[in-house]
Amino acid sequence: MTIREKLEQDEERVLSRFAQKSRDSQGRDRPEPPDPVRPIFQHDRDRIIHSKAFRRLAGKTQVFLAPEGDHYRTRITHTLEVAQIARTVTRALGLNESLTEAIVMGHDLGHTPFGHAGEKVLAKLMPGGFHHVKQSLRVVEVLENEGQGLNLSVEVRDGILKHSKGKGHVISDNPNLMAMTLEGQIVRIADIVAYVNHDLDDAVRGKVVDPASVPEAILNTLGRSHSERISRMVNDMVSASELEQKRQIRMTEPVLDALIALRDFLYDTVYERPLIRGEFEKAQRIISELWAYFHAHADEFHARHWPKGIPESDGLSRAVADFITGMTDRYALRVYEEYFLPHRWEVY
Repeated sequence: MTIREKLEQDEERVLSRFAQKSRDSQGRDRPEPPDPVRPIFQHDRDRIIHSKAFRRLAGKTQVFLAPEGDHYRTRITHTLEVAQIARTVTRALGLNESLTEAIVMGHDLGHTPFGHAGEKVLAKLMPGGFHHVKQSLRVVEVLENEGQGLNLSVEVRDGILKHSKGKGHVISDNPNLMAMTLEGQIVRIADIVAYVNHDLDDAVRGKVVDPASVPEAILNTLGRSHSERISRMVNDMVSASELEQKRQIRMTEPVLDALIALRDFLYDTVYERPLIRGEFEKAQRIISELWAYFHAHADEFHARHWPKGIPESDGLSRAVADFITGMTDRYALRVYEEYFLPHRWEVY
């Protein structure tokens, strides 16, 4: 018996009957020999962590653009905070932590530089639109490994595709929105639990929000500190989830309502605040002008920046979107400076 087979056997013995077992995975699009040590979801997680797209998350904005402060969140710290919350819930419910963690590690790989500001402008520019969820899937299916993708399991790719909510329903009975596994459902909720808490923390640190302005009803339900709010929501997910009745991850109505109210508060006071939106508009101008430049200089783009492994049949716009999306905030600023600002001549 291999180590992987022993670990798969341990899953059968230890995990809940509602867990997605590694042995029962629907597998990969391209069949390959199983790893002798790692079950399939652990292998998927490792592939994502070792990818270039994952490393670039360290240089991508969460809310505050190209932050200089050491303690503001980036996409990679957001990912780690989602993982901590999601794994806690998963373990408490006896589900598959490796699957949960793999989905979390891949869920934001398709984010643009400059956060949702970059996503909004690409959605207008890209024929057929743009969404970071679909781009995250494209990263793991196509862009990584020089056009070969990571060949992840069906369950991990489904969880990545179903994690996003925007201003929509956090919990949905719609099968088109709900992940096929409970582990994927956990990631969908853990994502918003993480970001409403850490975005509030960053906004207070950046003096964008006065902590006294948070509505009292939210604080009374969720708690008055970062740790209290996360604990309240994690415990609520564990106690409210209906595995026997509906096989669904849930929250109680008061906690879910307070979570949505906190999200709406952040939209009003942070994400759509004129000061923040002004910075977003500057970032959007950078992406818009890079987009126009690359389209106007297609031969130069093809020679210097065309993503490896992407066929020309995908088209120029698709290749430009892939290139821009892969940029970190700093790299986008550097490329913009190269193309649009005078070079700084040094005199000796």
